[in-house]
Amino acid sequence: MTWEYALIGLVVGIAVGALGMRFGNRKLRDQQVMQSELDRSKAELDEYRQELTGHFARSAELLDNMATDYRQLYQHMAKSSNNLLPDMPAQDNPFNYRLTGSEADNDQAPVEMPRDYSDGASGLLRGQRTGRK
Repeated sequence: MTWEYALIGLVVGIAVGALGMRFGNRKLRDQQVMQSELDRSKAELDEYRQELTGHFARSAELLDNMATDYRQLYQHMAKSSNNLLPDMPAQDNPFNYRLTGSEADNDQAPVEMPRDYSDGASGLLRGQRTGRK
């Protein structure tokens, strides 16, 4: 009979101790709070990334529309300058790009785009002596 009481007391003690550790441990509560904050931050970051992706997709669409409109405007101005000023020398015409008949009707006429690089090396990063000491 004493072994039974001892075993029951041991089981009850372990259960009370486990419940006490579970609900009374401050570090565990802090860990749960931090985990919930981490989950919330991850959800906010995912939402921000989706908004950013949508923003850039819309920006790309607007830039594409703007490029199309610019190309159409340039074609219109070049065609008009050719029609209205046929005898003007090419160097005096601000729209010196001459459109052929097929290019004037085509929206996809080539437009010379500026480059952001040069053809050759500039020598800018070469080790040059400037005379300073």
